[in-house]
Parts: sequence; C-alpha cells; structure tokens
Amino acid sequence: MLFYYFSSKKELFRYLINKGIECFVNEYLNKIDESESDFLKKYKHISEVKLKAYIQNSHIFNFLADLYLNGYDELDNDTKSRLGELKRLGYSKLFNNIDKSVFREDIDAEQILRLISLTLSGYENEITGRLKNKKISSENLMPYWKEFDDFLELLRKIYYK
Repeated sequence: MLFYYFSSKKELFRYLINKGIECFVNEYLNKIDESESDFLKKYKHISEVKLKAYIQNSHIFNFLADLYLNGYDELDNDTKSRLGELKRLGYSKLFNNIDKSVFREDIDAEQILRLISLTLSGYENEITGRLKNKKISSENLMPYWKEFDDFLELLRKIYYK
C-alpha cells in the first residue's frame, strides 16, 4: 500500500526528510525567542525549546538525529545543503542581539563569544560522539540535559562579570 503513494524507497525517504525538516523548522527554529540578549540564557532557552520540540516530536527528531549522526555521508548534496542552511539559521538566531556588556572586561567580548562557542561546539561533538551508533529513541537524554545546564553555569562563572 505504501508504494501506492511512493514509487520507490528513495522517494519515500526524501519525503520523510522533507517532512522532518519542515517539522524541525516549525516546531523548533521558528519558536526561538531572539529577543534575549544574554548569550548563555539564550543558549539555554534554545536548548529548552529544542527539548520541548523533541518531546512532542521525538520520532521525527530521532529520525533526523540518526540521519545526521549515522547517514549523513550517504545524503545527496541538496539535502546536505538544506541541513547546512538549517544549522546556519540556528546559529544566526543564537548570535543576534547579544549584550556583550555582561562579559568580563579583562577579555575582549568577541573573544569570549568565540571561546564559549568553541567550547560548546566541542561539547556538542563530545555528546554526538557518545550518542553515535546508538538508537536515540532508547537513550535517556535527561542526564545529558542536566550535564549541559551545569556546563552553562560553569561558563557563566568563567566569562561573566
């Protein structure tokens, strides 16, 4: 019956990716409040929005996460490009409207943002490595979120006044 609607597995796969991306944009990216000017508060807010979107749409987010973690190399260039654009849009929403006056004065604010970003990127890579080749839907992600929250507070102690 499924192939009544789709002529091939590849067409079904592309449809699922497109619907997943649409859900990701509508349920996550479009719900990010860009008015927050505190970088770490904004980062935490974005993470909370992502968690809520994940809880409500776990099957879609698991599909996209498994695709990103385990099947990215096999994607066509158009899909890779679309996923890259989503990532750039997310970073744009994160870095817009940042109040740099809350950072320590003995370190350049741009350097602080860069250091925090590199640290969080490294942290994201570490988490990605821990989750690689695991079934995301069967993992308890709450300890990861608690660890992340503690990590953000540590960054606040290091880089904020």
